[in-house]
Amino acid sequence: MTRKTPIAAAPGHRRCVTAATIRARLRSLADPRIASHSQRFFKTGPGDYGHGDRFLGIRVPVLRKVARELRAAPFAAAFALLRSPFHEERLVALLMLVDRYARGTAAEQRQIHEQYLEHVPKHVNNWDLVDSSAHYIVGAQLEGGDRGVLYELARSPHLWSRRVAIIATFWFIKRGSFDDTLAIAELLLDDREDLIHKATGWMLREVGNRDRAVAERFLRRHCRRMPRTMLRYAIEKLPERTRRAYLAGTVAER
Repeated sequence: MTRKTPIAAAPGHRRCVTAATIRARLRSLADPRIASHSQRFFKTGPGDYGHGDRFLGIRVPVLRKVARELRAAPFAAAFALLRSPFHEERLVALLMLVDRYARGTAAEQRQIHEQYLEHVPKHVNNWDLVDSSAHYIVGAQLEGGDRGVLYELARSPHLWSRRVAIIATFWFIKRGSFDDTLAIAELLLDDREDLIHKATGWMLREVGNRDRAVAERFLRRHCRRMPRTMLRYAIEKLPERTRRAYLAGTVAER
């Protein structure tokens, strides 16, 4: 995607808040014991999905509190942090951008959306980073407009791009619109990645929470082909007898 003009700080923002000052704040909160646990939890070993990711060791509630404190920081600081090698700095950046998107003008929202997509998948590159931001920025921006970018992302060779595609549809699900979720879920039925199976099953479950008949039409048509993890996530809230029937493949297609 073509790089866009960087977003300028809005009038009245505290220009003294820079990426460097935010990094210093986060370093003061770091805990090596938490960092060690996070390295294992987020699968950062060779060949794992989070290979090479680095952690400072800061709990998510603390990061959310820091992000709230930084509401007036300029966009440039957030995008500088989003390119950080440290996971918590990228998460704080995304939390800042989600907040700024919600409060921004139409022009600011468009630019946040564009620059967000430019940072996928290199920097928005773990499941929690995607899940805390994709629907709030990508889904929100595409509401009422052309959603073709979601299908491009769903066909991407990159795991995180595909996860952005399906998680972004959560914005539509919450507003009673399910077509894109179902279409993208169908594209991802043969995906090899467990993290895509989980995300897709989760979104199908959310559809079912709002309209069980719609979700079950999809499940009846595809349950025998779906990866087991995807199916288990999708049927989690259904009655036990119904769940057993799906898992056994004895549900009749309608």
